[in-house]
Amino acid sequence: MSAPRETAVYTHGHHESVLRSHTWRTAANSAAYLLGVLRPDMRILDIGCGPGTITADLASLVPDGHVTGLDRAPGVLEQARATAAERGLANTAFTVGDVHALDFPDDTFCVVHAHQVLQHVGDPVRALREMGRVTRPGGYIAVRDADYAAMTWYPSSRGMDDWLELYRRVARANGGEPDAGRRLKSWALAAGLTDVTAGSGTWTFSTDEERAWWSGLWADRTVASAYARRATEQGHATDGRLRAAARAWREWGARDDGWFSVLHGEILCRKEA
Repeated sequence: MSAPRETAVYTHGHHESVLRSHTWRTAANSAAYLLGVLRPDMRILDIGCGPGTITADLASLVPDGHVTGLDRAPGVLEQARATAAERGLANTAFTVGDVHALDFPDDTFCVVHAHQVLQHVGDPVRALREMGRVTRPGGYIAVRDADYAAMTWYPSSRGMDDWLELYRRVARANGGEPDAGRRLKSWALAAGLTDVTAGSGTWTFSTDEERAWWSGLWADRTVASAYARRATEQGHATDGRLRAAARAWREWGARDDGWFSVLHGEILCRKEA
């Protein structure tokens, strides 16, 4: 029987507006819950590594170890390799792969990490089982995912309410679960993982610079990324509706009193020794 493969479609794609967000991510702002268990000699698998900024940070924290970055999109791995090379990191490697069917032997890695991945996969429970399979006894499975329904902002905006409703509908039509953050613990338990510590973390955007950056990338993503194409091709929205959502984002970003918070669920699971 052939190995299971991904069935969901990655909603965002790799448009510049998407990578603008992904390259901002660091181990400090996106994986702080994991850093306390790292040791210098660990072998780490970073699933859904994208342009590799978190991967490179992890590699710098395990100078006597090794980090493998894995992504389904071959093109973005070139950027990840360049990121590691620019930082002079020799303890990294990058490969194409599918979290549902990881091409590694059992008990290979000390840490298997995935940031903003399970919201986009077709079978998150199977993915977590695979992550557990390739983790060494005594090692850690670390997962962090946003929860779109829990995102909140001020001031209220009918246009941004419409953006959120539409995004969640498109993501689910693509086979994903946009409200993944609240489900991580339940998925981990269903996958048979034990010793699960569940928590949460946030990103907050409020200063003039933060609002301009966050609102600008989402306005651009709403009309120019793979998400926009899928929203229109699948009949979920018209171009006019997407443009209205983008305007709402920019209007929010221009407000001096604007504030936006992204809630993430986090789980850290220790594999039984």
